[in-house]
Amino acid sequence: MPRRETIVDIEGRRLSLSNLEKVLYPETGFTKGQVIDYYVRVAPMLLPHLAGRPLTVKRYPDGVGETFFYEKNCPRQHPEWVATAPIWSEGNHRWMEYCVVQNLPSLVWAANLASLELHTSLSMASAMPHPSFLVFDLDPGEPANIVQCCRVALWVRDAFSRSGLRTFAKTSGSKGLQVYVPLNSGVSYEETKPFAHQFALSLERKHPELVVSDMKKALRTGKVLVDWSQNDEHKTTVCVYSLRARPHPTVSTPVSWAEVSRCLQSNDPAKLEFTAPQVLERVERHGDLFAPVLTLHQQLPDFAESDATPRRAQDISQPSTMRKRPSPERKRSAATRSRHSA
Repeated sequence: MPRRETIVDIEGRRLSLSNLEKVLYPETGFTKGQVIDYYVRVAPMLLPHLAGRPLTVKRYPDGVGETFFYEKNCPRQHPEWVATAPIWSEGNHRWMEYCVVQNLPSLVWAANLASLELHTSLSMASAMPHPSFLVFDLDPGEPANIVQCCRVALWVRDAFSRSGLRTFAKTSGSKGLQVYVPLNSGVSYEETKPFAHQFALSLERKHPELVVSDMKKALRTGKVLVDWSQNDEHKTTVCVYSLRARPHPTVSTPVSWAEVSRCLQSNDPAKLEFTAPQVLERVERHGDLFAPVLTLHQQLPDFAESDATPRRAQDISQPSTMRKRPSPERKRSAATRSRHSA
């Protein structure tokens, strides 16, 4: 098929969009043009969650079900107006230049590369050692599904609520549910990762019939994995409002706790499955349910293992043995680039 190009002007930037009629979701006929249209229309909600964060994309040039690849390095031919961030990769022992999507033209450019899935760091590129959030990725092992994830998510919510911390839920857009605890307080991964691990272990001990904290597949049948390992400087998590490469164009969608409860009560997984058109209708009605995650300032609490309950740090007279003290930050020269990790 000959390459067909459409020239568009977006906020003063000239872009050449190719093969807009190409079907990227064969089961539903959802085309590349519809993918780009979705990202344009959801951009007011999505862009604040992408801004400033190193982006890894999952590209499907021939559509869902065909060959795909992850791309961390920003393509060499990227327009000069697409922002990038140098991130040091310990695994590759070199600097990698990540794309940072700051505006609508950059988002459309990325979508035109058949970047169906957008995966971001929990950190800003300017402060890689410091996650903005604590995240628990709830992944069901068959025959469990998102309904069982809802039960576990509510346990996570209630545990943090007892400490006065707010939590926010979103679907993964695939099989599971993700719970975010906003921090935005300069905490380090040396604190958040062991905290998340101990919390998951304690939840498993309290609810062994449903919860598992070990990723071994043999242990996960019929249970919900509370994946704490996402709290890592080297990992990314699917961004809210990102499409997923499923048979239908499903989306990682923010949901209210009332919706989580209703899904559990109804025992109907379909209540928390949303496609791109449905998400656009939701944001028209509700706005961005995930917006507080970006600005809400909360302190990582200490941890009461017996209750699987985080506790306010000021309520603890002795320091917890479950938390590592933050290590001193590496000294950085103003004349050199910060050495980050990816």
